[in-house]
Amino acid sequence: MSNDTTMPTETQPTFSDLALPAALQAAVDDLGFTTPSPIQAQAIPPLLAGRDITGVAQTGTGKTAAFGIPLLAAVDADAPVARGHVQALVLTPTRELALQVADAISTFASHLPGVRVLPVYGGSPYQPQQYALRDGVHVVVGTPGRVMDHMERGALVLDQVKVLVLDEADEMLRMGFAEDVETIFGQAPERRQVALFSATMPPAIRAVADTHLTDPVQISIAPQSTTTENVEQTYAVVPFRHKVGSLLRVLATSDADATIVFTRTRAAAEEVGSALVERGVSAATISGDVAQKEREKIVERLRSGALDVLVATDVAARGLDVERIGLVVNFDIPREAEAYVHRIGRTGRAGRSGRALSFVTPQERGKLKHIERTIRARLTEVEIPSPRDVSAHRAQTLLGTVPARVEAGRLDLYTELLTAQLATTEDGATGTDPLQVAAALLALAVGDDGPQHRAAQEEHEKERAEVKGGRTRETHRAERVDRDGDRTGRHPRSERGRDDRRDDRGRGIRRPAEGTRYRISVGHTHGAQPRGIVGALTNEGGLRGADIGKIDIFGNFSLVDITTPLDDNQMHRLGRANVAGRQLRIALDKGAPERRAPRTERPERRPARQY
Repeated sequence: MSNDTTMPTETQPTFSDLALPAALQAAVDDLGFTTPSPIQAQAIPPLLAGRDITGVAQTGTGKTAAFGIPLLAAVDADAPVARGHVQALVLTPTRELALQVADAISTFASHLPGVRVLPVYGGSPYQPQQYALRDGVHVVVGTPGRVMDHMERGALVLDQVKVLVLDEADEMLRMGFAEDVETIFGQAPERRQVALFSATMPPAIRAVADTHLTDPVQISIAPQSTTTENVEQTYAVVPFRHKVGSLLRVLATSDADATIVFTRTRAAAEEVGSALVERGVSAATISGDVAQKEREKIVERLRSGALDVLVATDVAARGLDVERIGLVVNFDIPREAEAYVHRIGRTGRAGRSGRALSFVTPQERGKLKHIERTIRARLTEVEIPSPRDVSAHRAQTLLGTVPARVEAGRLDLYTELLTAQLATTEDGATGTDPLQVAAALLALAVGDDGPQHRAAQEEHEKERAEVKGGRTRETHRAERVDRDGDRTGRHPRSERGRDDRRDDRGRGIRRPAEGTRYRISVGHTHGAQPRGIVGALTNEGGLRGADIGKIDIFGNFSLVDITTPLDDNQMHRLGRANVAGRQLRIALDKGAPERRAPRTERPERRPARQY
């Protein structure tokens, strides 16, 4: 490969310098984008010129816009849309990223009304995706496994593809998609443009580039050392069912001029925004469903001070630049570190300090660690303010206004009423102690009516004790948002492949094996982890996390319980999948006798861990 390129450091280009088509420039202007990030400034011009590129860049550098905007420039929105034929294909390793990228590209196409963008991924029904492909789409964003499924069924045809994008190529190959990527490339025309983005460039990725890219421009962006120096980054462990109450208390004790609350889905944004408004918070919601004119009105209200809290999804908040924002709350912790960086970048702007607080459920600590590793920074754990803290904050704020009110005068009426109250001389009468009267008035002024607030405080203290003890009620009856953003009552085994319920002593209780047990040819000696096994089953086999039961990992193999038997097509695709660099070679488990042998007889055959 050749043509290593860098941008001059003495000049800082703007998006208007990149010669974007008018419709894309209008979309960029709508989003408030002015200065491209380094990866955008270096990738967009050669992509617009039709060149292949390899981009080495970490998450949080703006890769989606770097390939999404030029991709749309190559799409012919006026051309007849043939059934199943697409003009551009973006491959991502996970369905979360597929949804995020598809949403972003749709936003960039806001001034290209004829362009249709479709995400396709495993773990969701085939038919809605097939119907959309039948009706005609221009851009498909999907995981390799589901893209292959649609190709094999004849629903997706690549012979008219102009642009192919591999996003997070190193992660894609690590998850075992190498063979699928090769097959997909083989179905695309020889004359097509390819953009390959990867956080690293190991030999396997370089081999892909050498094979499938033509004279690519090589772009490498140095990893950023920090997200932002002006933002205090914190997190709090909050069970799902307490998130709204916790958010209300955070907002009630915050001194920030304005706050943005980020949710993972549009539905969650609407739900949280409505809950805040019902409780008297000056809040509004923006998501991909909000029209541009309405969005501009909401942002202007936020900028002017008429609005204090904005609830938003990631894409809806792109390009948002409001100096008043002093606090960012991640109501749902993002799955991708890139989204985290974008979110907290909404505060601490123009030299001002800001704060970012992420709500992390007990099951999401792994996501938090992944974000910390990626941004190379540690988040500080804090506790959610209690009802007592809220009352104290409101009281302190009210007391701070007393000197000015005294100086303003005209207090005769209230002095007379208090004098009459304090003059009560009946034995045992309440309200005769001046300090007690003042305290009662202050409590009433901040909304503390006594018993109700005491009960709320006791509930909060009980909740904190449960969280610290690792025995939250959420681990008994978890409500979560799964990979597709749908709330369920199941445990997030799609994240860890195990049931996290606890008994009253905090010991793990595994759910009894359900469905069919399968044997796969990867184990501890190969470096197999539950996350990798679950990822292969969901992405390649089209399973949901809820379909996967207990996982037993032995030395050279593993056993997995799957609620519904796999069909021949799923077995074929999963057999080709790789975990830890080794093919799964999945098969029905026949119950080898050595696994049932007592520990004293064959201890080496017992699983090192169960999930």
